[in-house]
Amino acid sequence: MTSDERGPGGRAGVLVLAATPIGRVADAPPRLADELATADVVAAEDTRRLKRLTGELGVSVTGRVVSYFEGNESARTPVLLEALLAGDRVLLVTDAGMPSVSDPGYRLVAAAVEAGVPVTAVPGPSAVLTALAVSGLPVDRFCFEGFLPRKAGERARRLAALAEEERTMVFFEAPHRTEAALRAMVEAWGEDRPAAVCRELTKTHEEVRRGPLGELVAWAAEGVRGEVTVVVQGADGGPTVPADEASLRDAVREREDRGMSRKDAIVEVARLAGVPKREVYNLVHGA
Repeated sequence: MTSDERGPGGRAGVLVLAATPIGRVADAPPRLADELATADVVAAEDTRRLKRLTGELGVSVTGRVVSYFEGNESARTPVLLEALLAGDRVLLVTDAGMPSVSDPGYRLVAAAVEAGVPVTAVPGPSAVLTALAVSGLPVDRFCFEGFLPRKAGERARRLAALAEEERTMVFFEAPHRTEAALRAMVEAWGEDRPAAVCRELTKTHEEVRRGPLGELVAWAAEGVRGEVTVVVQGADGGPTVPADEASLRDAVREREDRGMSRKDAIVEVARLAGVPKREVYNLVHGA
């Protein structure tokens, strides 16, 4: 940011990403109330939820309030960037947790960074880290995969691509799709893979179900309610497809049945079995 781009008196604006409670309002970081009360602009994913949150915190917002959600994120980002360049302190909050983590925010952060605007954060509640911590699964290395695709074929391909992932994986899921997601994980990784389904974290009806994926599918079949985070242990690092001829053929056929092309299926099975791609190709094509 050059001196000509700064606000009145050469003051640079600041973008503040503020974590909001994922459950109990008492979990709100202490700084959140101060930032809400003093920000020049408050950009909220849902202004109605913002009003409820400020009421529970006993805070009066003195700055301008604007909506910033998936539907208007592209159009609203330049407007907020203009406010930042004019020297405003812009506070970004989403419905729950940290902005930009499966929530609006990335575009604004990227734009602010490119323009040389300082970006900081009010750390606080995170469904990803909370679920990981209480899952009972390894936490030394992990990855966040967000929401799985809704369509069965796309979901199967995404999970197949993660078959060799050795880090613990964290997913968000809608309650009405949790059973289908767990069932797809069983098909991709087997029913014995350890996992945990965490729902309504930090809320009154918080529940964490731990066990093999196969058991969790049976549990989810009875119906799941509330906000859901799924944590799954990573692969053990060894070959995940037996290298005998019958198993290799079956593995390719299973992937084709799930919508994967034969070429991609052969490449993946060869990798998972630890054998040359040509060997699997010859088996499938009867060479």
